[in-house]
Order: sequence, then structure tokens, then C-alpha cells
Amino acid sequence: MKHENVIGLMDVFTAEIALDRLRDFYLVMPFMGTDLGKLMKLERLSEDRVQFLVYQMMRGLKDLKPGNLAINPDCELKILDFGLARQADVEMTGYVVTRWYRAPEVILNWMHYTQTVDIWSAGCIMAEMLLGKPLFKGSDHLDQLREIMKITGTPAADFVVKLQSQDAKNYIRSLPKVPKKDLLSLFSKASSNAVCVLEKMLLLDPEQRVSASEALELPFFSEFRDAEEETEALPYDQTMDNTDLPLDQWKRHTFTEILTFRPPRDSRETSL
Repeated sequence: MKHENVIGLMDVFTAEIALDRLRDFYLVMPFMGTDLGKLMKLERLSEDRVQFLVYQMMRGLKDLKPGNLAINPDCELKILDFGLARQADVEMTGYVVTRWYRAPEVILNWMHYTQTVDIWSAGCIMAEMLLGKPLFKGSDHLDQLREIMKITGTPAADFVVKLQSQDAKNYIRSLPKVPKKDLLSLFSKASSNAVCVLEKMLLLDPEQRVSASEALELPFFSEFRDAEEETEALPYDQTMDNTDLPLDQWKRHTFTEILTFRPPRDSRETSL
């Protein structure tokens, strides 16, 4: 996988010359400096920077939260290796942090979900950059849903019937009716083009949310767009990842990959 906005492997090597001695190996990746979560704690981002960062998110979209987005001093963004990025998070024991960025259909297992779960995450991150604080800060999964509906409004009947869980249907129907909030008043310091992006991302119904490709066509991103550079991601083959092999065989595969790896010669990072 190679994409300007997804962290890539520049090199991999080991000091060992034989498989039976393999103990350590080293992965070389671009140095980015910080992550978006830390950057937002340090400073309030201008809309120009929000515009550039969200544009890059849309180009390399996947499962998102601020700590998964690496930033360098030139405001260039790369999505990190998600498995590694999650290891130290509280979400491993209760989804405490990343619940704030998760789509409602994922939190409550409402229905089969598609890549628009990532659009919801991007919308939450964009909203936080503009507001200077998380938009939906629930204390548990039901409180998270209540926080979401304070802004999106209670879903209409045509959405409720799509839910696969009868318990979810009953719960939503039992809630008091709440009208949708006007995002223009909530984000009063943001431009109308920025609010338009949020309106299309933060929709309860995943079938109604924009895709990454559709989002890139919105006026908010026109300043940065170069359609020829926006590549479509290829499906990732997880066959090997999901294979159940003994440890010795995994070590053999790893050692072979290390020995045969060739750094990308057309990458900008190789010139650093």
C-alpha cells in the first residue's frame, strides 16, 4: 500500500544474518513530529489549516481518530498504522476515548456498516478542530448517542425501520423528539463552506453521508484539489494476516520479507 496520506514503510532491516538468530528488526518510516490530537491541545487551528488537514484525511481515509493522524511541521498529514496506534489507548478496555469519534451505527451495532463510518469520524475530528473541543463527548455508549442526537436531532421513522436490532428500534422510539441543531449557529466562526462539509458528514443515516470522493468535490476543498493525484485505494489482501501459523513459520515469513524488501525509489521520503 502506497499513498501520500498513509504512513509508508521506507526500509526494514535486521542485524542478524541467520533465521535462527533473529531477535530484532527495525521498521523505518517517515518522521512526522506529532499527531493531530497533541497539536489540537497546543493550539487552536485556523480554518485554512483545518481545510488542508481535512482534505488530506479525505484522500487517505480509513478508521480515524486524532491520535491516528500524524502531522509534520509543513502541516502534511499521514494516517498511521492503526493496529500499532491503538495499543496504548483506553479503548482497548472500554472505548472511552475513541467512542467520541465513532459512528453511531458502530457504537450500538445498529446495522451493517460501510466506509461512511470513516466519514463520520472525519466530521467529528473536523468539528473538534473548528471548535477547539470534542463535539460529542459521551461518558458511555448511550450517553454518546444522546450527545449526538442533541445536534443531529432524533432520527425520523424511515431511518428507524432500517435498524436491524429491535432493541435499538425500541430505544430510539422511546426517546423524546429533539429537533436538529443549526450547525451555522453552532460553528458561527466557520465559513459556510466548512459548515456545508460537516452537514454532509454528520448524518445519522450512513446511506445519506457523503463518500470521500464526493466530499473532495465540495467547494471547501477546491483550493487544494488535484483530481489526477487522488488515487483510489486498492483492496488490502488480509489472507496472510488472518492465517493461523506456528511461531517458527511466522519468523520465517518475516525474515524472508526483510531480506527481499526493496525501499521505494520514487517516494519523496527516500530523498531525505
